[in-house]
Amino acid sequence: MIVAGAGVQGAAHLARAQGCQDAFKAVDLGDTAVLAVSDGAGSRHRSALGAHVAVDAACRLLARDIPGAEEPPEAWTAWIAGCGKTVVEEYLRAVTGALAADASDPGEPGDLAATLTAAVVAPPWVAFVSLGDGFGTLLTRDDRCHLVLPPPEGPPAFLSSPGAALRIRTFVVWEPELSGVVLSTDGCAPLALDHPAVRELPLRAGPLPAEGFFLGLAATLRDNEGDAEPLRRLLCAQEAGDRTGDDLTVLCALVEGG
Repeated sequence: MIVAGAGVQGAAHLARAQGCQDAFKAVDLGDTAVLAVSDGAGSRHRSALGAHVAVDAACRLLARDIPGAEEPPEAWTAWIAGCGKTVVEEYLRAVTGALAADASDPGEPGDLAATLTAAVVAPPWVAFVSLGDGFGTLLTRDDRCHLVLPPPEGPPAFLSSPGAALRIRTFVVWEPELSGVVLSTDGCAPLALDHPAVRELPLRAGPLPAEGFFLGLAATLRDNEGDAEPLRRLLCAQEAGDRTGDDLTVLCALVEGG
């Protein structure tokens, strides 16, 4: 498994002297990988810490007791549903502890508000946990991209939002031709997603994965054996800055030989 990721400060954050509020983390287990990206709420002054708490909790919990490839869909569905609820509980426990430890700056969990997009990549299975406006794309061996986790419409929810354990999305995908999974925070949408009009499709078709972005990224990472520097340069490029002012984070796992 080739695992690589990069996160960069958005142009708008840079202009306001505001640090990057995204975070990402991965666990490479050999033939399985756990990926997590998080976007801290821009209006909350400690959301960067919340984003790091979110990816730490997700990677730690999702790396446990992963079902085997031969397990039926019901086993995978039940496992990831339980993980989703546990991730929210662990996030709230951790942020409550962080707030209690800083008596000089009392606050509430909402001060560390963050989204979460996570995946367990265990070919042919991919299990997703998501809350907020991140998105996830599957790549297959026939050089196709599938936006299986589109960004939701409307204001994003956060792990600290009321009822987060009930609002978190979990699902599994079985794809025997799987060649990769890419997770992105919402700041990457202008780079990585096409408006349906670009392909002469009706608005109801929703956003579509930009094949040039995803397939080019996968080819580059395969050619350089997972060196993430080209990905970081892509996110730092002037074109990326012109399209979005938000922080940009991309994390992927590619099946070797895929």
